[in-house]
Amino acid sequence: MTTQENNLALSADVTIDCNQPVNYAAKMEPENLESSIECDLNSLTVEDKPNQPWKGISIDNIYNHHGPFEYQEYSPIVQSDSHIVLFKLPIDTQMQIEPCPLHPPNHWHVDWVKMPHSLWTMYPFKEKERMENGYQPRWEVIIEALQKKIMSSAQLEAAIFSYNSKFSNQWNFRALHYFFSETMKKEETETFFKNLLPKMVQLALQLPTLVIGSIPVLKKHKNTTLSMSQLQIASLLANAFFSTFPNYKKYPNVNFYRLFGAYKDDKFQRSLAVSEKLRCLIHYFRRVTSVAPQGTVTFQRRYIPLDDCPEWGKMTHQLPPLHITSKGTIESNAAGLLQVDFANKKVGGGVLNWGCVQEEIRFVICPELIVTRLFTDVLENTEALVITGIEQYSKYEGYGDYFKWNGDFIDETPRDSSGRRKTSVVAMDAYRFTKRKEQYTIQKINRELNKAYVGFSSVESNQDNLPAISTGNWGCGAFRGDPKLKVFIQLMAAAVNKRSLVYFTFGDQALQDSIAEMYSHLIQLEIPIGIYM
Repeated sequence: MTTQENNLALSADVTIDCNQPVNYAAKMEPENLESSIECDLNSLTVEDKPNQPWKGISIDNIYNHHGPFEYQEYSPIVQSDSHIVLFKLPIDTQMQIEPCPLHPPNHWHVDWVKMPHSLWTMYPFKEKERMENGYQPRWEVIIEALQKKIMSSAQLEAAIFSYNSKFSNQWNFRALHYFFSETMKKEETETFFKNLLPKMVQLALQLPTLVIGSIPVLKKHKNTTLSMSQLQIASLLANAFFSTFPNYKKYPNVNFYRLFGAYKDDKFQRSLAVSEKLRCLIHYFRRVTSVAPQGTVTFQRRYIPLDDCPEWGKMTHQLPPLHITSKGTIESNAAGLLQVDFANKKVGGGVLNWGCVQEEIRFVICPELIVTRLFTDVLENTEALVITGIEQYSKYEGYGDYFKWNGDFIDETPRDSSGRRKTSVVAMDAYRFTKRKEQYTIQKINRELNKAYVGFSSVESNQDNLPAISTGNWGCGAFRGDPKLKVFIQLMAAAVNKRSLVYFTFGDQALQDSIAEMYSHLIQLEIPIGIYM
């Protein structure tokens, strides 16, 4: 290897000779080695049976023989200067959660979300006789447009353009029209416009009474936390569906107009997948308008300055316990664990456009994640976003062009004392490599190590009982990452954060077996992770 590369480049042709004597004393004294977590790997059985659907440490050992929800990512919600709470505390999970202002509403500033009902957003009068000052509050135009009888996708398009007229030559609604004319049955379409859409309008127009405080932007280089009720999120997402939020370029757009336009004849199969994403979202609105959600969700932007990240070559931790399996998925088979979202640096990626891979699928089956696009600044190299409390509403099958909505999902995940589902997702963006060999350089390995370290970190005072990480081929696929390198990077980051790792290979048993063999050899050598650098 060149000086720009190192031993962490565990590509497919790397072999490990376990019979070769190893002496690390010159670099690191054994008595200085740290144990990465409480359990001793030597006391655990590393399973390696042929054709077994999992290898490594048993899932029971990953949970330390406790129930899946014994460990929590967060302590109860407490309002502070860095934790904005948009509902009254303490909450009674048996009662409706009441909204609460922390900061005066109606901010029109880069530090705060620009709301559709803000008095700062004005719109030209249409009627000449009302042209005294030329403008009226845009919210009045929105109310007038949405309260009219809307019985078709064409009328819905006209309503949305009535308060977005400057985009009438830029936006198209082909995917929306195709969805209601071709994907949905005639009776389903009629039921939507007759019964569901009016409820969605009502939910959207409740925004000024549901969100009475200003929503902070989770800006880069700041550790900021925001907690909202699920009902507040539902109202925000209903407004996103009707594209009522003012457009501004700096942050990912939460308005649905791009999704409504994601249809092309020459991308027909992916256009069908877009229709299935719309099915998921329509189903979400059907659920939240039938029974108002009663829980809460916390969004935490995590930032660690580069100078405070580990010096990886000096780390003395051992590799943590690893459970690796070719069966199951991150969201379905890792209850209570910190689940990795293979994120875009603009969180949500193409969820409101053509995208239909891991991140986008998670966002449409758990649509409360989509609201992050409203207030999350682009993630930088040592930043991640952790979301706790989201609920899953839909089942699915397939992936990419062949993604399909597969019916209703009743999420029975228990809630914590703050009303949050005990589901935590960490959005962390891998580096997109234009050339595969780039990923084996020290610079890029350090970048990925630091990103995973921040994502797996915790602000809790008790860091000895953190849930394990549920992950997979992070940054592989379109980002061109090497799965063997990426699993090793995530193992190192988990070790320093005193967490175990559960790794899903998404049906690839050969990869499962290969990584398990590599892992088994390395833990027998008892090598401190700093040696690999």
